[in-house]
Amino acid sequence: MRIIEKSFTTKEHGVAGYLSYPDRPQPGPALFMIHPKGGLGEYIKTEARKFAKLGYTTFAVNVFEQLGFPAETHIVTGSQIQAKTPDPEFTRVLTEGWRFLLKHPSVNPDRVAVCGYCMGGRIAIHFVASVSEEVRAFVGYYPTVRAEPDSPQRPVHPSVAVKKFRCPSINLYGAGDVTTALPMQEQMYQAFKENGQPLEWHFFPFGGHGYVDPGAPGYNPHTADLSWPLVVDFLERNLKWSSPEVRNPNAMS
Repeated sequence: MRIIEKSFTTKEHGVAGYLSYPDRPQPGPALFMIHPKGGLGEYIKTEARKFAKLGYTTFAVNVFEQLGFPAETHIVTGSQIQAKTPDPEFTRVLTEGWRFLLKHPSVNPDRVAVCGYCMGGRIAIHFVASVSEEVRAFVGYYPTVRAEPDSPQRPVHPSVAVKKFRCPSINLYGAGDVTTALPMQEQMYQAFKENGQPLEWHFFPFGGHGYVDPGAPGYNPHTADLSWPLVVDFLERNLKWSSPEVRNPNAMS
């Protein structure tokens, strides 16, 4: 299977991100990928290519460039951009990327999932809640969630936002995660359970925050290797990408 890769910038294309997809004759399943606070780095592009090789048109949106902060890397500036950006603004730019992906000719819009890493997992929760009828499945790689009061920047806690989910979810955390501490992981677990949708929750005995990212302090290759087949199986079961005649049961008639 030939994999096509393209990069997009807001200046040239009106949307920023990295697209990797299989060259196929008919529309198929897709994945909307949301990067961590370090930005759209090489490991996110590697993840996108891995999913593309499995048959998913994968678009990793460059959230920070969509917000008006274009740069080669956001490893240094990402934390500051995240801190000063209200969640509704994150949702706005994610919606722009989502609409771009759904319009791509290789995509069946009834078979699209959302996958977020770290910060991307947290803002993905708010995004999925905002378009709950459109998303087929949610993948959360250690979403960054903290115990913090509502504020103009963070008007709705993720544990409240997940009540609007209408799709299955899989969340993955490592025992060494000190960013989203265990009590908050337990709170999020209960919140996901209460939304009434199918839930898969994996807590690994090793691996810190960012355990998939080779450049993160919490990187753990063994945990990353264990996670991959779980996520692959979850997406296969919920997007059923091998079946061309499938429709999103959550979609409006």
